[in-house]
Amino acid sequence: MTIKPLADRVVIKMTKAEETTKSGLFIAESAKEKPQVAEVVAVGPGGIVDGKEIEMTVKVGDKVLTSKYSGTEVKCDGEEYIIVKQNDILAIVID
Repeated sequence: MTIKPLADRVVIKMTKAEETTKSGLFIAESAKEKPQVAEVVAVGPGGIVDGKEIEMTVKVGDKVLTSKYSGTEVKCDGEEYIIVKQNDILAIVID
């Protein structure tokens, strides 16, 4: 099954939380923060949303920062995804 977002929505997949610190110490599961970095999996076409023209600025493959509790979680073919509106994306991460 494939998820194709509509209007100004974006399908993202959250990245895994770091398991070690930069110095090599392991992080306990309870101490890990919810990751806010995700990879864009699919992008809607944009267009007119609530009477305003929306141009999509993210593309498939971009790494993005999202609002901590935004979007709708969905499961598809055993994978977990989140569908967010483009305005819930705070920034594109540039390596």
